[in-house]
Amino acid sequence: ALGADLELIDGLITDAGAYIAAGARDHGWFDLSTLKEPYRVEGKKTMGYELFEQLGRLPDVIVYPTGGGTGLIGMWKAFDEMERMGWIGSERPRMVSVQGTGCAPIVRAWEAGERFAEPWENAFTLANGLRVPSAVGDFLILDAIRASGGAAVAVEDEAMTEAVALIGRATGVFACPEGGATAAAMAPLLEGGHVRPDEEVVLFNTGSGLKYTS
Repeated sequence: ALGADLELIDGLITDAGAYIAAGARDHGWFDLSTLKEPYRVEGKKTMGYELFEQLGRLPDVIVYPTGGGTGLIGMWKAFDEMERMGWIGSERPRMVSVQGTGCAPIVRAWEAGERFAEPWENAFTLANGLRVPSAVGDFLILDAIRASGGAAVAVEDEAMTEAVALIGRATGVFACPEGGATAAAMAPLLEGGHVRPDEEVVLFNTGSGLKYTS
């Protein structure tokens, strides 16, 4: 109705990004892909503000499913703003990035001590939002993880789907696989000492499982 042209890209999100970048270069399109515009992080950071508003404090740990990572980056920015406004001190939640074992460039870079993540070859995971072979903001994600004393962990697709069922039984929420990934990550995080049983941990579910039913 508004005259938009829809182009379907046979590939991953990085292929779609390359197509848009070429259009921006050759035809003057406005590139709305991740971190190529100033708006998405500003929107995502409201998750950090809402978290503080609802809890009245910041949790000990935030576990976030990470593809492009703008949610994690945005919340980290929100916490810096809160400190400058005098709402909080220098304390921060430990930021934990969760990816699928079939596409885990951030996890690999974190484990290797690298600031930038090499693109992941032959990326595959059933969680569409985690199927990001190369995040533009990789260094921002990794900086936040390390500055907060957090971690990065990868989980199997099967563990994600099992966790989706667990979340449904426990809460009535039909989480997406990305959200299931955060619940699945809790076992290795506890086993690895990255999270303690007595800590307040917030898991982010970033979508509805209904998206995967069609």
